[in-house]
Amino acid sequence: MSVTSPTAEQEVRLVLAGLRARAEELSRVAEATARMLASPDSLTPSAPLFREFVREAVPRWHFAMLNDHERNDALATALERVIPRGGTVLDIGAGTGLLAMTAVRAGAEHVYSCEANPLMAEVARQVVADEGFADRVTVLTCRSDELVVGRELPRRVDAVISEIVDCGLIGEGILPSVRHARSELLATNGVMLPKGARLLGMLLQSENAVNLNRVDRAGGFDVSRLNALSTPGHFPIRLHTWPHRVLSEPQELASFDFAADPLGPGGSKLAVPVRESGTVHALVAWFELDLGGGVTLRNSPDNVGSHWMQALLPLAEPVEAEAGETLLLDLVWTDTHLSLA
Repeated sequence: MSVTSPTAEQEVRLVLAGLRARAEELSRVAEATARMLASPDSLTPSAPLFREFVREAVPRWHFAMLNDHERNDALATALERVIPRGGTVLDIGAGTGLLAMTAVRAGAEHVYSCEANPLMAEVARQVVADEGFADRVTVLTCRSDELVVGRELPRRVDAVISEIVDCGLIGEGILPSVRHARSELLATNGVMLPKGARLLGMLLQSENAVNLNRVDRAGGFDVSRLNALSTPGHFPIRLHTWPHRVLSEPQELASFDFAADPLGPGGSKLAVPVRESGTVHALVAWFELDLGGGVTLRNSPDNVGSHWMQALLPLAEPVEAEAGETLLLDLVWTDTHLSLA
């Protein structure tokens, strides 16, 4: 009796089924999490197992992000300047509830804050209650594209705020989230924060950097098969920590108007003047986030205090370039990934 090997589609479905099972596991522990967080001194003997689960379920970047005072101050200033006084606000990505509470302090009447991770949603719910905002902030355990006006939201909101951005701007899904919220949840002439963003970048020579996501031989053995599991598209790098040469001036790679642009997958053709001769291994990219009210937030390589790293986009193959030449590249993006075609 022969056994038919699974197709690539079947393999992908199997992986997705595992991810869904993981999501169901998160939901099952949400209630236990609420009890444990409410009474941390009464943690049961199973606490070590719980801590191990938390280690996997809660990204560590939450801590660095909350300790990024430049980020916190910029968002607070922008909210103070743009939030409609007495308005209703949707906060996409509650985290610990910081932006929601800051929006209330800036004059919002009520904030609906959604968080897909049930552990983080419970943290936010308890932080909001402890800080005395429970009557003004409603934390919802769901994705923003699961919200329905007339069900979770009493009416379309006066403002949408969100800072679900990664090192390359789009990796946490800000494009589809804003696209949906703008169409289905935001009132006519409602406020969007951020207003828009630019991606900037420059040519980079750094074999050390691209080897963070690529391998050929190790210990005399060919281990390049691992490259099939490398990160597709952009990945984070803190540029100043790795040997590198910058071969071009910074230039704009793409821009997004969150109020007017389609915010779908797309691309742009880049013509990058080469400033110094060398081997081009990658583009290093970063964002400038227009929060409104004259406030900009950026993760450029010279902003070493930012908790955000930069985004590295490797070329398929290194290119030798001479000073004075212009290197032509195709930048493409999906809803969540940047890459060079």
